[in-house]
Amino acid sequence: MKGVVVGGVSSGVGKTVATLATIRALDEAGYAVQPAKAGPDFIDPSHHEAIAGRPSRTLDLWLEGSEGMARNYARGEGDICVVEGVMGLYDGDGSSTAMVAEALDLPVVLVVDAKAGMESVAATAYGFREYAETIGREVDVAGVIAQRAHGGRHEQGIRDALPDDLDYFGRIPPSSDLEIPDRHLGLEMGAEAALPHEALSAAADHLDTERLVDVAREPPQVDPEPAGARTDATVAVASDAAFCFRYPATIGRLHERSTVQTFSPVAGDPVPECDGVYLPGGYPELHAEALASADTLTELGERAGEGLPVFGECGGLMAMSQSLSTTEGERYAMAGILPADVEMCDRYQALNHVDLEATSETLTARAGESIRGHEFHYSKASVDADARFAFETVRGDGIDGDHDGLLEHESLGTYAHVHAASGAFDRFVDRLR
Repeated sequence: MKGVVVGGVSSGVGKTVATLATIRALDEAGYAVQPAKAGPDFIDPSHHEAIAGRPSRTLDLWLEGSEGMARNYARGEGDICVVEGVMGLYDGDGSSTAMVAEALDLPVVLVVDAKAGMESVAATAYGFREYAETIGREVDVAGVIAQRAHGGRHEQGIRDALPDDLDYFGRIPPSSDLEIPDRHLGLEMGAEAALPHEALSAAADHLDTERLVDVAREPPQVDPEPAGARTDATVAVASDAAFCFRYPATIGRLHERSTVQTFSPVAGDPVPECDGVYLPGGYPELHAEALASADTLTELGERAGEGLPVFGECGGLMAMSQSLSTTEGERYAMAGILPADVEMCDRYQALNHVDLEATSETLTARAGESIRGHEFHYSKASVDADARFAFETVRGDGIDGDHDGLLEHESLGTYAHVHAASGAFDRFVDRLR
């Protein structure tokens, strides 16, 4: 499957809108589009899925390694893959957009804010292309999409200024209908605030789909990963507006190796009969009252105390704690599995790729093993003096700056999100069986 990377000159330049318009344009031209996201994000992919109609693949060198990332790309389905970048093209030392594009040998379409420029758009694109050589990277900046560009003289001025070897792939016209609401972790989810299809179609009319298809390339082939042994384990996965940060590859791996049952703690669903529970991240702070009022977390706490393994990531850790306090000062009882009280803060407490070293046997790693993930959260956890940790943080902040992974009974809660390519979920399933 051929692909192209939609990179930006910076965060906030409009990569997501440009990516969604590109997906829409290719779809309307008759191409089956596989969306993907460079970096560990969960939110932008939800918007991709709302427009493309299929889950967006996660492409991150730090989380997956080069072969794991290439395999995850190859699992996609469609005629062409559109990869949205992360931050600015070269930003990030763990897995920048440029690093992803280079590893997969995909061309980059650079999104440049053209609101107040014409020749400067060309100069910016030229500089981004030439910068790759100065840092020793092979990054093919193929051309630009001009964000917030008008037609007529404005568009023609950008076209005329571009060097012959930088393509003009079109423009995204200014439109208030192409603005996605945001909150503390980023944009609102695609299921809540998907852009109107009519507005995206109007923007798509200004993109040159055939030129995009022409420059797209096929990544180098890699050998498929051997399938893991099927087990008789059943994993219950929380799935609702509070627990919505799940990688498609993770859910796919759990389905390959176990029976998966989903349930909604927000709706008060009973915990399914299972051998273990996975609580993904998400927004428990936005649904704290419903979680505290329902019986699900109470039941989960009781069953964890009886030995049911529960694995929670970030929002999952918050739900496993003794209490969750919001920025408005409201305090809600949670499952009470972990010896910690969590408090929401006005600014983020951690944002990083992380490297964790297991200090003891746990659900996702053996003692001495290292596991990579990422963290992004606005909460902080105050832990009891006798709390036990599963990991030392080689890179990242974790729970207390030096450790991550609270252990209690047979359960584990971390601030880190990990990908299936790390082997963590294979280890989880193997422990359950």
